[in-house]
Amino acid sequence: MDFFRRLMSFRLSHPTLSGLWYAFLWMMIGAFVLSLLLQTGVLEEHNLTWHTYIVHSAALLGGGVTSGRRAGHKGWYQGSLTGLFYGIIILCISFLALDNSLSLTDLSLLLPAVLTGALGGMFGVNLRKKN
Repeated sequence: MDFFRRLMSFRLSHPTLSGLWYAFLWMMIGAFVLSLLLQTGVLEEHNLTWHTYIVHSAALLGGGVTSGRRAGHKGWYQGSLTGLFYGIIILCISFLALDNSLSLTDLSLLLPAVLTGALGGMFGVNLRKKN
């Protein structure tokens, strides 16, 4: 019984890993909502670009908040690491899935990812409860 209790209370202890976990969780939820909006016809495919940027920004902000809150200090650092790793993983997935070459415009999207994650990390440190 103790094994199941430990299994169900699984928690990532490293702030960057937990931030990445929550960022990808929010990204998957956002992608699911966007696909439902596309399926129902509420959203057109040519308007999808800005909505995708909004989903990624919200995911990065949420991941940065989580990593900053778990770290307790240097939230900008933990959040920017979360944003950097998130951006690199997304670029690798798009590079492999779409069979495109990496361009300077693709790499320039890493800077907003790092900045959004850092902003979320700063918010996350301030959300930590002081005892």
